[in-house]
Amino acid sequence: MYTQAMDTMGKESPQAPVLRSAEELQLQERFDARIDAGDFIEAKDWMPEHYRKTLVRQISQHAHSEIVGMLPEGNWVTRAPTLKRKAILLAKIQDEGGHGLYLYSAAETLGTSRDEMLDALHTGRAKYSSIFNYPTLTWADVGVIGWLVDGAAIMNQVPICRCSYAPYARAMVRICREESFHQRQGYDALLVMMQKGTDAQRAMVQDAVNRWWWPSLMMFGPPDDQSPNSALSMRWGIKRISNDDLRQKFVDATVPQAKVLGVELPDPDLKWNEARQHFDFGAIDWSEFWQVVGGDGPCNRERLSARVKAWEDGAWVREAALVHAAKIEKQELLAA
Repeated sequence: MYTQAMDTMGKESPQAPVLRSAEELQLQERFDARIDAGDFIEAKDWMPEHYRKTLVRQISQHAHSEIVGMLPEGNWVTRAPTLKRKAILLAKIQDEGGHGLYLYSAAETLGTSRDEMLDALHTGRAKYSSIFNYPTLTWADVGVIGWLVDGAAIMNQVPICRCSYAPYARAMVRICREESFHQRQGYDALLVMMQKGTDAQRAMVQDAVNRWWWPSLMMFGPPDDQSPNSALSMRWGIKRISNDDLRQKFVDATVPQAKVLGVELPDPDLKWNEARQHFDFGAIDWSEFWQVVGGDGPCNRERLSARVKAWEDGAWVREAALVHAAKIEKQELLAA
């Protein structure tokens, strides 16, 4: 998934108790009752400040991930092997840009602005998914991103369609539909290379799987016992399934797909556990995860500098749009 914010933001410092009025306590009780009943919270409804801040952090991080996620695949648009693959890749990248816009809009309903969110990204105060700090070295990487990365995203994002915050949940319904297309196109591209390709192409696919498998498992965030913020987010209905449960569901779904493809997943400890009715898998190197989250991954600096440059290069477009909007407003006032 592209929403690691709740798990990577660190444990918040305890704050001094805040005196609350009887009215605020009553509003809190009503809010808690609605959450317990499974109701959706709308933008104009009363909500605790911590609930609002948690949503802003998660939704904006999710939006940043969609936008930054365009970069690894955009690297291959001009080098796609066929016109068909190029058209599919362009459509997917366009979808990711749209997802970012949906999510920025959802976050803005919580009282923040797009400028504030982007400033947090560009200055390093906001995170995006660690997975997008890895390079795409070959065309097979594009297929593996679709199969594994978008597959992990779907596994994690479908439960958010039932998120307690309604604007986020509604945005996720459409996003998940499109992500399913992304996963399918990636799997199809790999299947063609594995079944109809050369030995070199099959080796290229296996190499890409070897490099992306473990980072894909890290997408679900750290183990539950190392994720201090998840419990409250699950209590609020923002998060529906724990990190470890989602990771297990992803492994169970992916192993049979790998068998059909004819690729080996790079985990000697991966095996079916009859007693658990799940696949066991090896230990994840969480030191790598925290290193990438901390800004020292293979492409962290490259990705962030690309986004800052795009923002600066587009300044004239934003300025022109504001001038045009002001001109239209003035004309409408004069005509009234």
